[in-house]
Amino acid sequence: MRLKKNDTVMIITGKDKGRTGKIIKIDPSNERVYVQGANMVKKTQKKRNPQDKGGIVEIEAPIHVSNVQLVSKDKVTRIGYKFENGKKVRYAKKTGEVL
Repeated sequence: MRLKKNDTVMIITGKDKGRTGKIIKIDPSNERVYVQGANMVKKTQKKRNPQDKGGIVEIEAPIHVSNVQLVSKDKVTRIGYKFENGKKVRYAKKTGEVL
């Protein structure tokens, strides 16, 4: 998977199209990412202990990796790999910036 945790991405399809946020979690086996503040769903949560509040909470639901694109210098871009000084690095194809 080319995307990593803490990358800033833009959602390119779906109900949150155009929204940007940081990746907070990655599920590589299912090719899904969790974007902070995007694709929010309501979930009922049971009270676990006396101090805990139960009820309805909003959490981020996973988004397929094909529906998000990396943002570099305020532009959405694809990710490529190249070798610099004998090390493999990721770079933004549109800006050429090493990530």
